[in-house]
Amino acid sequence: RIRKIYTFIYLDIISCVTPIGLFLGRIANFINGELYGKTTDLPWGVIFPNTGTFARHPSQIYEAISEGLLLFIILNFLAFRRKLIFKQGLISIYFLFFYSVFRFFSETFREPDEQLGYLIYFLTMGQLLSLIMILFGVVIYYKIK
Repeated sequence: RIRKIYTFIYLDIISCVTPIGLFLGRIANFINGELYGKTTDLPWGVIFPNTGTFARHPSQIYEAISEGLLLFIILNFLAFRRKLIFKQGLISIYFLFFYSVFRFFSETFREPDEQLGYLIYFLTMGQLLSLIMILFGVVIYYKIK
């Protein structure tokens, strides 16, 4: 709290709408052919420019659905149907937790960064950072509760 401004109230409100930006950002990644997925033979595989002739997972769409649409629905349900918006900080913690979980799983379909590759036990940098955020979210959740 700074000058009677309750930080967690603002963070909770921002957390409820942030998935919209994540959704739009991932759609832009798809349109630009950035952050493409691993090769696949699934019927919805996409051939991106500059990635060869192999179809790839549209990982940007997977992320748009999970980190954008699904996260938006979950957070707003918890905030306004379950009235958790009145418990300061809880929606922000749920955002951190669910975003990290969705990101961890969607990274399994995504091609790792060229300069980093896989780091530990076939985990990417995104997955390692997601694990840290999941643990951080769980710790903060139990401190607030």
